[in-house]
Amino acid sequence: MMGTNQNGVAMRVDRRMLASVVVSILFAFAATKAWSQTYPVRPIRVTVPLPPGGSNDLLARIIAERLQLAFGQPVIVENKPGGAGNIATEFVARQPADGYSLLFTSSAHAVNPSFFVKLPYDPIKDFDPIILAGAVPFVLTVNASSPIHTVKEFISHAKAKPGMTYGTAGIGAPHHLAAELMKSMTNIDVLHIPYKGASGIVPALLSNEISFTIGAINSLLPHYKTGKLRAIAVAGSTRTALLPDVPTIGDTLPGYVVETWNGVLAPAGTPRPIIDRLNTEINRILADPVVVKDRLMPVGIEPLGSTPERFAEVIRVDIGRYARIAKDARIKPE
Repeated sequence: MMGTNQNGVAMRVDRRMLASVVVSILFAFAATKAWSQTYPVRPIRVTVPLPPGGSNDLLARIIAERLQLAFGQPVIVENKPGGAGNIATEFVARQPADGYSLLFTSSAHAVNPSFFVKLPYDPIKDFDPIILAGAVPFVLTVNASSPIHTVKEFISHAKAKPGMTYGTAGIGAPHHLAAELMKSMTNIDVLHIPYKGASGIVPALLSNEISFTIGAINSLLPHYKTGKLRAIAVAGSTRTALLPDVPTIGDTLPGYVVETWNGVLAPAGTPRPIIDRLNTEINRILADPVVVKDRLMPVGIEPLGSTPERFAEVIRVDIGRYARIAKDARIKPE
């Protein structure tokens, strides 16, 4: 009898615990649903890991401006440059997962795991992807006085005259990885000239201080139009509407792809309804013909748009791709 009573008590306790857990789950679900339906009820902060003025910052501000109209709440862009983007990224990773603190990141998010021995955050586990927002094509570019007009001529010239110099925004920047991938795939001997940011590249190229760059189209486009610089080929997997007659590097060098992107991340654990709400609104902004024609294309930004799952896949794939490039280039993490 004693054993039966004890089992009965245990069963009653278990049932009470189960009922309590079920009630807690249902309450949490209802609260989350109600919360997401009223979201946002206060200002949203978007952190940009780069200084003001670049394409990342510009796209973040265009999206923030339109989100503010859609949500009826302030959407504030805050720049936190430094540490190759790690300062801002760690900051957002530590914020509450409530949809009010977002990171407007770039492909550096996928590059940094290969360039830092230890990051203060996990680029995958600490974030929930929201959307792949835009891209800035990178273009193999030379001074207009150069005899090089094609990728084939570029490779032949580099092999005939070892020591051609190329400019980048620093070690680990997309320009650096793009040139190192070209180097490893063709066995050319070129010399890296890192500048303190992308602003030093164009003047150096215009003055023939460097031989070439594989750089962001937005800073190069005005000089293509004046005829001072020459676009040889696009680094991405497809041609860009900004330079429809310029082929890709991969057309001559199969397998060559370097694509840079911008996207929005939230701290891990952000409720899915909030992720979906942000994804829907930002996709709508990026598909707006007026935004595309008047705000993005003139400054060299190609709108993308995606599902959260697609953005997560891009991050995972690019982390692996850049790790291989860094390894082949024998770049040691700091």
